[in-house]
Amino acid sequence: MKYTQIIIEKKEFELLRNLISTESYYKDKTYKSSLHKLKKELEDVKILPDNKMPGDVIRINSNVTIETPWNVQRTYQIVVPEQSDIRNNKISILAPMGLALFGYAQGDEVEWEFPMGIKTIKILEVEQLNTTFKLEAL
Repeated sequence: MKYTQIIIEKKEFELLRNLISTESYYKDKTYKSSLHKLKKELEDVKILPDNKMPGDVIRINSNVTIETPWNVQRTYQIVVPEQSDIRNNKISILAPMGLALFGYAQGDEVEWEFPMGIKTIKILEVEQLNTTFKLEAL
């Protein structure tokens, strides 16, 4: 891991805490499981203000190019749940893949348990798009 721990921007941390607080409203078992994992992950993160965030850390709205264990390269945008659209390569922060990548940096290799077992994903490139969002929109 490039930065020795997951790095999250302060407003995004608040957003994630808000999402966790809605756990009981989600009926989807995958989202509930993701929220539970997220809650655990947030116990040991480094929280930074926006102006101190490294440019290569995966954030909300980041484009991320990864390489799968099957040597397939894909680019996804990590988004809030309401903007998720897999057909347009937009993955929710609460989806297993989004949750696995969030807070890691370009060059990191991430192990995560997906429905098909534990897999290692290589983060090849991180591009920052618009990092502003409204907490009220959720």
